[in-house]
Amino acid sequence: MTSRPSTARDLPGEGRDRPDDRRADGRDRRGDGRDRRGDVRERHRRAIIDAAGSLLDERGAAGFTVDELADKADVSRRTVFNHFPSVDDIVIAACSEVLGRVLGTFESLASAHDGPGRQLSLFDEVADALTSTDLVPPMAYLTRVLGGDHSEPSPRQAAMLLRVFTETSDDLTRTLLRRHPDADGLTTHLLVGALMSGLVILHERWFTITGGADDAASREVWADLLRQLVDLTRDGYGTVASTGTTPEPHSTLPRRERHG
Repeated sequence: MTSRPSTARDLPGEGRDRPDDRRADGRDRRGDGRDRRGDVRERHRRAIIDAAGSLLDERGAAGFTVDELADKADVSRRTVFNHFPSVDDIVIAACSEVLGRVLGTFESLASAHDGPGRQLSLFDEVADALTSTDLVPPMAYLTRVLGGDHSEPSPRQAAMLLRVFTETSDDLTRTLLRRHPDADGLTTHLLVGALMSGLVILHERWFTITGGADDAASREVWADLLRQLVDLTRDGYGTVASTGTTPEPHSTLPRRERHG
């Protein structure tokens, strides 16, 4: 009768470090396997997101299957679903990284303002990042890959775009709270949420006027719209008149005719 191979559970001293569990530098060898698994998992996630970005460039959000994505990422279909519950979640992750350049701008600008007498208010930190970031390229990209290049996005595409903005809003809120741990969490969420929700509305207006173009005239439209958002959010809506219309942003572009 063949005996079962011995395991650590069978050996004396189970549950305690043995000499061969420790590396020369004193670190636990048993942690190496966990580290390697974490590295592999992160590499797989990165490969999936990069492959999704490549396929989005080629085909748009509705243009690839899970099998095609797995093949391009050089992972199994099961691995894809171990990381993401659906294709939409993968698309949102890839698109969120594009819009996430706001975070990079925010962190670099915020660091520049650190120091005695140089700190901005929470609102001005976020507003400064939004106005200093060239958001037209990522907005044009999102419009194109989510299916809104020459027509209104479908309900599914509109929902995905909203999720992209929501995830970016959550990331920006977490970053702001890390920088200001004493700030009120609810106030910070409301502040960031108000601005990022405004961006969703601005995107629709910007697309209506420019057709999603990535050029100087489109940037002029975006800058005017963003200025209105920042001013209204900073000053509040209590003084907004109940009659009249919001001034249209200055633009030499006819509505949608540029790309229609």
